[in-house]
Amino acid sequence: MKDRKIKFRYFSIVEWEKEQDFLRREGLNGWHFTKATLLGIYHFEKCEPEDMVYQLDYNPDGIAHKEQYVQMFKDCGWEYVQDYFGYSYFRKPASEMSGNEEIFCDDQSRLEMVKRIFFTRMIPLIAIFFLLIIPSLYTQSTDPSSAGYVLSWASWILFVLYLFVFLILGRQFWKYWKDLSK
Repeated sequence: MKDRKIKFRYFSIVEWEKEQDFLRREGLNGWHFTKATLLGIYHFEKCEPEDMVYQLDYNPDGIAHKEQYVQMFKDCGWEYVQDYFGYSYFRKPASEMSGNEEIFCDDQSRLEMVKRIFFTRMIPLIAIFFLLIIPSLYTQSTDPSSAGYVLSWASWILFVLYLFVFLILGRQFWKYWKDLSK
């Protein structure tokens, strides 16, 4: 019987709660989360089914002061698992939880995390869009050569792809922001 498995799941940057639920379900099914790699690749080891609560935090300042950051969560009973793509993964057996215990104690702290994600992930994407994609689109569309024609199409594809990503992620951020701001 296989003792390890790898699963692919994609969660957008505002779907960390769905990711937490996914990891918990795997533990209930007898698969212990060991690490996340690449984009959406989760590694698991076979174990006895256990109800583990997972919490993710996005805090670049915490990662910069990792020892104190991890110790703060350890003092509250959370086991540090790993840092991946800006998120820190923590877990705790559900049997050790007292009520609805979470890393974020209120909506304001969740909203602060959403703001951190937005400013560290979306602002660079917007900068790339306006500093590279738009100028490239203009430059390539004015080049009459066949290479310019191909690059023009590539620029248009990138332009549409970026717009799609902005619309999807922007909508998710806006919805989550509105829900927490109520």
